[in-house]
Amino acid sequence: MSAAPQPPTDAATATAPAPAAAPRSAKRSLALALPAGAAGAGLTLFAAGRTWATGTAVLAQGELPRSVTGNDVTGVPGALAVVGLAALVAVFAVRRAGRIAIAALLTLSGLGIAVAAALGNSDTSALRDKASTAVGLAGTDVHHVTHTPWPWVTAAGGLLLLSAGLLALLRGRHWPAMSGRYERTPDGARGPRRAPAPPDLDRPEEIWKSLDRGEDPTR
Repeated sequence: MSAAPQPPTDAATATAPAPAAAPRSAKRSLALALPAGAAGAGLTLFAAGRTWATGTAVLAQGELPRSVTGNDVTGVPGALAVVGLAALVAVFAVRRAGRIAIAALLTLSGLGIAVAAALGNSDTSALRDKASTAVGLAGTDVHHVTHTPWPWVTAAGGLLLLSAGLLALLRGRHWPAMSGRYERTPDGARGPRRAPAPPDLDRPEEIWKSLDRGEDPTR
């Protein structure tokens, strides 16, 4: 007589993976990525419009104070913030390889913002150009240059976008995607798509209508 099957031991039960672990991890990563990406894009756009550097141009009559914003120094952070924000939304509209590509774009946008802001922190070319325009002489020098913390705030926004992109690359395959179940009906309302009712074969007008639509009324 064969021995009765033994119930699983506690050790085997303990080593079995919990089926809800992956969904919980996906929810946590999604809850981190969404606010991080949105805050990073908003912070970048805000900080790029602030004053990054100030200085004075020397004139015969005295000194002329000048200042430049981040958008004057470089337009890269603001442009990449818009790209990153669009990628953050688009990551839910695609699946598989498309989601990986969008997540990579989101990551590169954040990295590009951080690098451009760090390089722009010590750039005085925009300040000299503004002083030359005000004075009317090319190559006008600028003295008493002072840099504000806003470039580093912009870089922090880029790092937030970068972290959102990395989360999308690592955990994005478990995130939900937009459903195609609902779409606009011919009258403009939203609702579930419904299959057309089969034509009544006893009514010739319905048979002709189905033929006009390219349908086989006998099916």
